[in-house]
Amino acid sequence: MTTAAPREAAQRVVIRAPNWLGDAVLALPAMAALRDHFAGASLTVAAPAGVAALFREGTGVRPDAVLVLPASPREGVRALREGRFDLGVLFPNSFRSAWMLRRAGVPERWGIARSARGFLLTRRSRVSGEGGHHADYYRALVRGLGVECDDRPPTLAASPASKASAATVLSRAGVPAEDRLIGVAPGAAYGQAKQWPPARMAEVIARLVRERDVTCLLLGATHDRSAAREIESWLRSHAPDTLSRVLDLVGRTDLGSLVGLAAMCRVFVSNDSGAMHVAAAAGPPIVAMFGPTDERATRPLGVADVLTADVFCRPCHLRDCPIDHRCMKRITAETVFAAVSRHLEAVP
Repeated sequence: MTTAAPREAAQRVVIRAPNWLGDAVLALPAMAALRDHFAGASLTVAAPAGVAALFREGTGVRPDAVLVLPASPREGVRALREGRFDLGVLFPNSFRSAWMLRRAGVPERWGIARSARGFLLTRRSRVSGEGGHHADYYRALVRGLGVECDDRPPTLAASPASKASAATVLSRAGVPAEDRLIGVAPGAAYGQAKQWPPARMAEVIARLVRERDVTCLLLGATHDRSAAREIESWLRSHAPDTLSRVLDLVGRTDLGSLVGLAAMCRVFVSNDSGAMHVAAAAGPPIVAMFGPTDERATRPLGVADVLTADVFCRPCHLRDCPIDHRCMKRITAETVFAAVSRHLEAVP
């Protein structure tokens, strides 16, 4: 049995957050448990630039400070050393993350003994890391360190600044405040295989605008712009009358604005992506298409329809499909439209 970690021993605690946005969202319950455990300590979350802003929103982690880690490992070590932390908890499993804490002079280093880094850790969590949902994996990580953690899903409340930013984005685009909003995240960072065909997404958008009287927001990071362009091209050719109710914000918002906009949506349609997990934690129902990835490990937590095709080759976890992308192409536009419509009808 793991001995409970002392609540009062550490005065300056740093949590090294996961490197990917979706993983960071799924880690929120476990990180919030550490906040409660070290209630009297000063708590800092250290994260890469693309993730750090998440912890400035309303979460149970409630950090006293957010440290944006430089891309250079040497500069990252310097930044950690300047924090003068006496305890660090590692959510990434990499050797480098543990080595950086060691080089930064953090005396207590807690985490999972993987990637040949066990000798760098002063407390090792007993987690196999196999099977189950990623959120449960992170919960098991902190429980294995002697920290109590409940089973509540991740929650994310937009900060006042993010709410104001989202409202400004819509106002400048001329979107009336009373419009019903549907969030659409057409991209995916992992690879093309995770993307439902943009033409199918455009077909659903056109039907939603025409038949459900909604405004659709295309959301995502800079690398999702090609998918957004394909959607707009399809709409110009097949449904030009709907373009005035489609707002392309892909690559044009920061993470805070994404949180604020997602919280305003009635439904959020997405591939398996970081934006999907942000939206799920922010509150709206999710309609998610899963192809090469395993929904048992990364499905959105909360109210969600997870749509898959029953094909022999999934989940393959490949970035690019070597055959005909049947796992995604066999999810029909009608299926997605019906799922979104059900959620719309359920919301007053």
